[in-house]
Amino acid sequence: QVQLVESGGGLVQAGGSLRLSCAASGNIFGMNIMTWYRQAPGKQRELVASVTSGGLTNYVDPVKGRFTISRDNAKNTVYLQMNSLKPEDTAVYYCNIVQRGRDYWGKGTLVTVSS
Repeated sequence: QVQLVESGGGLVQAGGSLRLSCAASGNIFGMNIMTWYRQAPGKQRELVASVTSGGLTNYVDPVKGRFTISRDNAKNTVYLQMNSLKPEDTAVYYCNIVQRGRDYWGKGTLVTVSS
């Protein structure tokens, strides 16, 4: 049983910053990948950034240099620091964890960037 709870979304002007958090609880094992996805209105869900339990990170090109993913393994929490936000970053952001061949999802947190 795994639960993921996102927080930190909100309304921000273009150029501003937000930090998203995702706290995982339940049966969390040592080897896993935690990932942030997002889904904009009318679009498919897309991967944003991921981090392994060993700290290796990956980003999609649109957010490279602006977003930073990190994790605190002691707290089973993953963060997404979002700087220089653009209107096209507007989406519901979802936290995901993959471990032992299974996926778990949070309910999402809404980020709205105004121009």
